[in-house]
Amino acid sequence: MNDQRNALRLLLFTLMLAFASSVTAVSLKLEGEAVQGGLIVGTTLPDSKVMHDGEAVRVSRSGVFVIGFNRDNPPQSKLQVTLPDGSMVTRDLKVRQRSYDVQRIDGLPPSKVTPKSEEVLARIKRETIMVKEARKLDDERLDFLAGFDWPLSGPITGVYGSQRVLNGIPKRPHYGVDVAAPVGTPVVAPADGIITVAHPDMYYSGGTLLIDHGHGVSSAFLHLNKVLVSVGQSVKRGEVVAEVGSKGRSSGPHLDWRINLFDKRLDPQIFAKPMKSDAKTAAN
Repeated sequence: MNDQRNALRLLLFTLMLAFASSVTAVSLKLEGEAVQGGLIVGTTLPDSKVMHDGEAVRVSRSGVFVIGFNRDNPPQSKLQVTLPDGSMVTRDLKVRQRSYDVQRIDGLPPSKVTPKSEEVLARIKRETIMVKEARKLDDERLDFLAGFDWPLSGPITGVYGSQRVLNGIPKRPHYGVDVAAPVGTPVVAPADGIITVAHPDMYYSGGTLLIDHGHGVSSAFLHLNKVLVSVGQSVKRGEVVAEVGSKGRSSGPHLDWRINLFDKRLDPQIFAKPMKSDAKTAAN
């Protein structure tokens, strides 16, 4: 009799564990890779609260959220989801670490490498603030959810995370992907969004365009020859928004494409859809 009772208790316990595991699986789903420069789209129950490494994350009405990882993100990351009934789901994420190239670029005008003029420094500060403010936007739109196309096709000449050495002087890492193309080549929106910055010629980045894709996810396009849209304008995936150029601190015609999650710098090569060209490199 006792053996039967123990067997029944074991069966009930096993069923409870299975039920709990199935509830957890339904209440939290993650798509994407936990890797430096990576982006993960999560789905949970509506009205849940999400914390990533101690910071609150926007959750859409349908339970969608997004998290990302910096270039130098430490190997451990914690995701906590508090469900509507007060129960909590926790995931300890192991963030894959990456190695980065050293990229040397010579022949740049010295003033573009180390500007000294007070007027120029004040201009750089104003332009930096403009971009930082645009990247603070936390809109409920889910334009990022459909993924990202490449804004153009061409050889990749600069990769995310590489340490830049300009005219022999070590500088900050490169946070974008450079795609070489002739001046005037059309640049298209990689996803739906709203224009938040449309500047004809910033000091470092030349023609500069930012598109907000919702939930703090934004694309930036640098060194443009022409910006063909204006701030506040809604754009659709595949719509022409600019032309490739070589303005600002640039050694030749190319597009510098960047993706941010607020102030986190992400690597488009990790999660963008395949480029419509064989002229490409893989993320390291």
